[in-house]
Amino acid sequence: MEIIILMLILWYVGLFFQTFFLHRYAAHQTYTMSKFGERLCFFLTWLFQGSNYLSAYGYGVMHRLHHAYADTEKDPHSPKYDANVFAMMWRTKNIYQDINNKRIKVEEKYTKNVPEWEAFDKFASSRVSRLVWAALYTTFFIIFATTWWHWLFLPVAFLMAPIHGVIINWFAHIYGYVNFKVNDTSKNLLPFDFLMMGEGYHNNHHTHSGRANFGVRWFEIDITYCIMVVLDKLGMIKLNKA
Repeated sequence: MEIIILMLILWYVGLFFQTFFLHRYAAHQTYTMSKFGERLCFFLTWLFQGSNYLSAYGYGVMHRLHHAYADTEKDPHSPKYDANVFAMMWRTKNIYQDINNKRIKVEEKYTKNVPEWEAFDKFASSRVSRLVWAALYTTFFIIFATTWWHWLFLPVAFLMAPIHGVIINWFAHIYGYVNFKVNDTSKNLLPFDFLMMGEGYHNNHHTHSGRANFGVRWFEIDITYCIMVVLDKLGMIKLNKA
């Protein structure tokens, strides 16, 4: 049971900070928050993404490039231009690292106001940090795994954030339904997105990229947006007017 609980925490809390902080804040700035709140989100993203921590700067810039060049040869990740899902994952990793380490020149419009905390990112993205998290996950499994199939979840724990990315950037460009005609292959994965907390409404998002609520139709409940509304009411963030 402990293994299942850990995986649910890593899946949903890690996913929350990926969509809430990295995606809707760093990339699209659908809300504002204090500098303390921003730094806290950096820390919590590291805490819950652990060994597969993603930088707000690297993610934010790369995602903006995805929107600008969706399903073209310049798209950082596209089923249309990658032979298979593993090829896409590898190319995405390399582009992300090049952006995050500023090894490639990116137009200012894609980097403008993307949050940076270079000192923290250097630590959180370091090999030491990733290996320590990997050791902690492995130790947890040694203590609590009670059957052989529990160990099948360990690689998932190591690669949780890339797996989240694959579900949207690969599968949500192949499977699902469409609400809006766009110039790319983005689709909505599920009518009620319990799996990806609203990220699965990918066609909606590609149509209204600056909108905090990814749901459009009455049954498309965006769980992350619901949480954001509560945080806005509490004064912890300020949602932009759609």
